[in-house]
Amino acid sequence: MTGFSTLVRATHLLTNAAWFGGSLMGAVALNPASHTAGGDAAAARIAGAGWQRWGPVQGGAIGLHLLSGLGIIADNRRRTVLHRPTRNAVVLKTGLTGLALAATAAAWSQGRKLAEQRDPLRSADADPAAAVSASEAELDRRMDWLQWAVPVTTGGLLVLDSYLGEQQRGPAGLLDRLGR
Repeated sequence: MTGFSTLVRATHLLTNAAWFGGSLMGAVALNPASHTAGGDAAAARIAGAGWQRWGPVQGGAIGLHLLSGLGIIADNRRRTVLHRPTRNAVVLKTGLTGLALAATAAAWSQGRKLAEQRDPLRSADADPAAAVSASEAELDRRMDWLQWAVPVTTGGLLVLDSYLGEQQRGPAGLLDRLGR
């Protein structure tokens, strides 16, 4: 393994950790904490400010995650093609990455619509051509689900990365030796 391969793998894992950790922190802490501010408009402003600050970091992490993933596939193209368990895991990981991207985009879009409905200051600045079609209750229901879909899917990616890493390990790992 070259130093460049290590750098690409480390980038892939760290960017997934940022994607996973940021979305989990939002679902567990930021979104619920914003509701203690007293009212939907205040909650929307607080959560919106937090996500607006985190958005560029998460966007950069997602972009680097995708690029480093392509680098890993290119680096392991032979194993990906010839080794069925690796190929199956890569196909599953690609699909799960697509779901994570879709969940992230949907959460961003729905969160923005919900904030525009809840915060009159944001609604005044909103583009009138981008009218919000769903009711606030429907947007709330979607966000309740979407805020957890991102950490679940990105957590699944971390599990698959662990599985793929174990495939590259020799048969005599520490736990294998202890079991003998």
